[in-house]
Amino acid sequence: MRQLCFRLFPLRPRNSLLLAFCALSLGWSIGVSPILTPALAQELDPAADPNPPTSPDATDPAASPPALDPTINPLEPQPDPLLPELVVDRPLSPQEKDLLRAALAELQAQAEAKLAAGDLPGAWELFNRDLRLRRYLSPREEVAALARVGAVAWRESQSVELRFITLRLEQIQQEAGLPLGLPGLPGNQPAPDAAPDAAPDDAPGQPPTQPPAEIDYDLLLEIAQAYQQVRARNQAVALYSTLFERAKRRQDTAQQQQILLALAEIQLAWFDYPNAALTYEELLTLARATDNRQQEVEALTQLAEIYQENSQPEQAIAAQQQLVELYQKQNNFVPIPAIKLAMGDSHAQLNRPDMAATSYQEAFAVARSVQQYAYAADALQRLAQLYQTLNRPADALVVYQLLLDVNRQSYNSFGMMNTYDQIGQLYQLEGERAQAVAAFQQGLQIAQQLKYRVEYFDAQIQQATQ
Repeated sequence: MRQLCFRLFPLRPRNSLLLAFCALSLGWSIGVSPILTPALAQELDPAADPNPPTSPDATDPAASPPALDPTINPLEPQPDPLLPELVVDRPLSPQEKDLLRAALAELQAQAEAKLAAGDLPGAWELFNRDLRLRRYLSPREEVAALARVGAVAWRESQSVELRFITLRLEQIQQEAGLPLGLPGLPGNQPAPDAAPDAAPDDAPGQPPTQPPAEIDYDLLLEIAQAYQQVRARNQAVALYSTLFERAKRRQDTAQQQQILLALAEIQLAWFDYPNAALTYEELLTLARATDNRQQEVEALTQLAEIYQENSQPEQAIAAQQQLVELYQKQNNFVPIPAIKLAMGDSHAQLNRPDMAATSYQEAFAVARSVQQYAYAADALQRLAQLYQTLNRPADALVVYQLLLDVNRQSYNSFGMMNTYDQIGQLYQLEGERAQAVAAFQQGLQIAQQLKYRVEYFDAQIQQATQ
């Protein structure tokens, strides 16, 4: 047999699997079942049929099994030349699993190459074969493969493939000891910590399974993450919710945080702002209970953005104010101007001009103190416009003069030019033509330096002097 292996191997030097198969054939003494190719069978038994009609070349991972009825789930087990012929129903041995992993790695590479070449049907034929065989390794390896291929299916808009992948993930969840439909949500009971008393019988042709001694929660977390990958929203939320309730009972704060962040990501991806807000409120409570300042900041920041996106300015202001107070305690003033600007906008939206003006003034003061001139200018611009809408031109002119100073300090000639324009427009509305002309002339000087909007300022001066 050793001589036969070394005679056959040089014939296909690029196929690393053949040598491995030959090594298996030498391992009868350790109880490993060999995988015989037709060529090997012919050498060992001259009477054997050299061309069996239903046996593709077992040494080639890309060799396709018999064509399937398109109505059949492509992920259901079926005979495959990459599987050893088992005399008894048993799991694969470690050596057999290693050989299968090597074959599947090559199969995966071939599937990805077909996908890159635009051969979508050919790629999915190999992807599905890969997934069918992964279940013979371990649940975790199969779940990881389902998530990986599911992400490709989502990207390629393969809805049928996604449905079969999701179905298989549900089956693995049940095999892991957690029946479907037990989310830790209102109206449902959380999953027990022990496995069910009975498990369904193995389907014909499937790898043998045993009822788990206890629920494998680590595997369930990986399944929830896989649901998330394949955009199985309802299954992901239900399973994450169950796992969160268990982590809460066990006071596992790290896993609670991990699950809540995953739930929030799903909810935001589906624009489910109300539930996303509830999730981040839970994260905020958890962060404060564990004195996790960074997580507290992140939760408040997300809450403020969610409430703004969901047109809830009152709630947004509350979250922003808490955020400002937290930064003040940390003596971190850099993020405050942007928050105060957003608070001013929310107050203006709620028709609270006085509170809006206060927020803009505070944004300007803090921004100037930390030399954030862009934010300082932005705050003054919004404040001046607010005063104009309130018919307070004198206050608006005072603010515009401050804005000129800020632009000078930051060497923002373009900003100064626009501010002079706004001052001129305001004077013109008030009938103060001389002051309007003076402002437009200042703007014209800068425009000539920039070689930009010169004609515009000339026209404004002519109009103001008429």
